[in-house]
Amino acid sequence: MRAEPLDPARTDAYLRRIGADRPAVPDAEALHDLHLRHLRTVPFENLSVHLAEDVALEYKPLMDKVVAASRGGFCYELNGAFAALLRALGYRVELLAARVFGPEGPGIPYDHLALRVHTADGAGGPWLADIGFGRNSQYPLRLDSRDQQPDPAGLFRIEETADGDLDVLRDGVPQYRLEQRPRALADFVAGCWYHRTSPDSPFTRSLVCSRLTETGRVTLSGRTLVITDADGGRDERELSEAEVLPAYRTHFGITLDRIPELRG
Repeated sequence: MRAEPLDPARTDAYLRRIGADRPAVPDAEALHDLHLRHLRTVPFENLSVHLAEDVALEYKPLMDKVVAASRGGFCYELNGAFAALLRALGYRVELLAARVFGPEGPGIPYDHLALRVHTADGAGGPWLADIGFGRNSQYPLRLDSRDQQPDPAGLFRIEETADGDLDVLRDGVPQYRLEQRPRALADFVAGCWYHRTSPDSPFTRSLVCSRLTETGRVTLSGRTLVITDADGGRDERELSEAEVLPAYRTHFGITLDRIPELRG
């Protein structure tokens, strides 16, 4: 399936959604700004899994959800939508499949979707852009560098494996193993289905909505609201039933007609 280009009106709506101006040039500086703004405005959330909503890996439904409905999503949705925006702005973008590291090693094929981004002039990069992974960098990482890459979220490094893949490490701990072959969005349908339906998936066993803030992070996990700050401070409290839907609106800009309930 070929990527469907965003029309100018939808591109402008997406930029408004993340509070960004249209870049004059699709360069690395603009990419860094778009990446951070996306993390601060569009939440990582798996609410659709627990609201019995379909997750369609096609560009129009992704735009309808992330832009028109002001929702978030998990990696397939967030990075799929972000790829469409970046292409509309003049970047060359490739979808890459990854396997997330767990206690027993890398997970299933197509476990995660990340982006390889090339600037229009080819100066700098290619870049690893990933706004759909919870413990990832706030800014894109240089894919062609094997040096330590400092970021507000930690110290990152990319290592080559014996099989030609790339391991992404945060503070020395492997996060995911990235294939280098470009993929199509349709290639991730099976992985998305697994994570929406399998009792072994972390997304069926948890209910989460989380967004980076200018001073830390805000997360609503079930009915537990956690707000952290840059100094490591943590405010955690259990919400009453009456407080849940207003919390989604206040902290994430998400309006729901019913409370998501864990379906695992």
